[in-house]
Formats: sequence, C-alpha cells, structure tokens
Amino acid sequence: MFQDKVLVCKDCGQEFTFTAGEQEFYAEKGFQNQPAHCRDCRANKKRQPRERVQHQAVCSSCGANTTIPFVPKNDAPVYCDSCYKARRG
Repeated sequence: MFQDKVLVCKDCGQEFTFTAGEQEFYAEKGFQNQPAHCRDCRANKKRQPRERVQHQAVCSSCGANTTIPFVPKNDAPVYCDSCYKARRG
C-alpha cells in the first residue's frame, strides 16, 4: 500500500526518503502531514535549547508588574509568583 517517497527538506534543501515503513507509522499514529525536514535537521532542532519568551503582565491579585512564560489572555487572570503560590496553598 505504501511506497517510498523522495521529499525535500525545508531547512537544508536536501532530498530524503520518506520510507513506506515511516508512512505506515504516521498512518497508525493518525498524523496528517508528511515530514517537512530530513532526519539530520530534525535531530539538530531537537538538540537546540528552546528559548522561553517572557511576557509582561500585571498581577490580577496585587497589581504588581510580573513576567509570565505565555501570552496573557484578556479574560483569564494572571498572577505574580507570590500570589500564584498563595492561591495554590
């Protein structure tokens, strides 16, 4: 049913083979998209540390300026470390 496909990596532009076995694995897992990056580029990306972006916010409890590791939503309260720890008990 599955046959090897030759794809082009979006990062390095090299051709790589998306094997029939890999395609079967993707189908079993329910993945909809075929890989866009070769094995080497995927491995390099996994080795790189993820950069955590901090966002400025105002604590909903005490009003202090704080930073949070996610984009605040207007309808959800945001707490500084002290207020967050106090609320968790």
